[in-house]
Parts: sequence; structure tokens; C-alpha cells
Amino acid sequence: MLRSAPFPFVQKMQPYTPRFKLAPELNVHEFGHMFLPRPGVVDCFVIVDPASGKVTDLTSFYHLPSSVMKSATHSKLYAAYSFYNVATTVPLKDLMGDALIMAKKAGVDVFNALDLMDNDAFLKDLKFGPGDGNLQYYLYNYKVPQMSSGDIGLVLL
Repeated sequence: MLRSAPFPFVQKMQPYTPRFKLAPELNVHEFGHMFLPRPGVVDCFVIVDPASGKVTDLTSFYHLPSSVMKSATHSKLYAAYSFYNVATTVPLKDLMGDALIMAKKAGVDVFNALDLMDNDAFLKDLKFGPGDGNLQYYLYNYKVPQMSSGDIGLVLL
């Protein structure tokens, strides 16, 4: 069962991000700033093991609404973007299915996900369509070797 994220879930990200060649290292305060739920900004949900009380899985997404131009019926498109997802006790596809439900409950019209990290495990099965662009990162003052999208554990806002 997903529930809104409590603060101690920072431990769930610490063993997850080092798996990638390019990933952030966040302290507790940075993590809290980025992941503690704020309506219309970021949503984060966790699964807690009822026996131990420990967080086992985490899913998150951020909101980025857009203006709709030249429409008599709609003025905004409410988009959500998959942020970080850590599945250890449930399949990632199931965790993301739950994230889609939570996004719909939050009033989201469209849910986007990059083909980074482990996202390939659910994109096709959950019927995500490919976009019409390519996301390119340019990190100033960093020497980063060329890598595949599966090696990237960084989502920039």
C-alpha cells in the first residue's frame, strides 16, 4: 500500500543511486527539500513493511503545468514527470502503475518519464509513448564520459 512519504525514507536512495555512473549525492536536508511532498510541486510515496516499519520502496514525481494556448475550454495542461523510483519488494512496473493512479488522483493530465535509470522496465508495458525530442544533459565544469541512458541516475528539474 502506498502512503505519503515520511522523512526517514532517505535511506532508500543511498544504496540505489551509486549503481549509476552519474547520480546525485544528497544529504538529509537536500533530500527532504527535493522529496517531501508539496501539493502541485512534488509527490512522493513509499511502501512500508508493516512488520519492521521500514521503508521498502519509493516512487516520486514532480509537477510542471503548462499553459494551453488558443483553447476556449482549457487553460492549463497538468503534467507530472517521473522523478526517482526505487522498487525492492514489488516489481517496478507495479510501483509505477500505482504512481500513475496517484498522479491521476492529484489531477494530472499527462505523466512523462525519461528512459533513464531502470525506467525501461515499465515504459513499454505501461504504454508510455516515445516523445518527439531527445533530452541532452550538459554539465558545466564536469568531465563526464559518454554513457548510455541506463547509466544515468540523475533527473534534472
